[in-house]
Amino acid sequence: MPADEKIPQSKPSFFSRVISILIKATLLLALLFVLDKLLPSISQQTQSFVVAKWQQLSLLQQALPTENSLPSPLPEQNLTDTWGAARSQGRSHEGIDIFAPRHTPVQSTTQGIVSKVGENNLGGRVVVVVGPGGAGHYYAHLEDYADIAPNDWVNQGEVIGYVGDSGNAKGTPPHVHYGIYINGSAVNPYPLLQKE
Repeated sequence: MPADEKIPQSKPSFFSRVISILIKATLLLALLFVLDKLLPSISQQTQSFVVAKWQQLSLLQQALPTENSLPSPLPEQNLTDTWGAARSQGRSHEGIDIFAPRHTPVQSTTQGIVSKVGENNLGGRVVVVVGPGGAGHYYAHLEDYADIAPNDWVNQGEVIGYVGDSGNAKGTPPHVHYGIYINGSAVNPYPLLQKE
């Protein structure tokens, strides 16, 4: 057969053209449906991320806590300065322990952004809130968490968890370990807390 000779092709039937159009329309509708479901979620996630970053920048511009400026995470419980006390493996206590009955609500001492809700070996169930000046407020040995998640905004006095004995405090009287970290270094929270 000569190279320039074409094989005659039959024209697609009306029925096959309709089927082709229906398949393309169905695929297009499916794509639009998927985009409709994904875009609000993506948009909401982007908006949430932008709001969290704006709040973080705003917090960094605010002053660090000062002496007697923070309420206790456990109002009406006795505060004792246990900062620096000896701990196992040659460690020293980087916070204070505030004892209370199990399940007592633990309140955030500051407004800020939740940066962690999870577990670690020493602290057990912990919550970290980044507050004004970028100070990290660390709550450990919790029995359970409140309904919070990373990147949530919390206000001063909002419940973030409940007193327990998780982590290396297992078997000790229920309490919350409260610590403050500024530029990555622990500071004694006791002078910063209001004494009632």
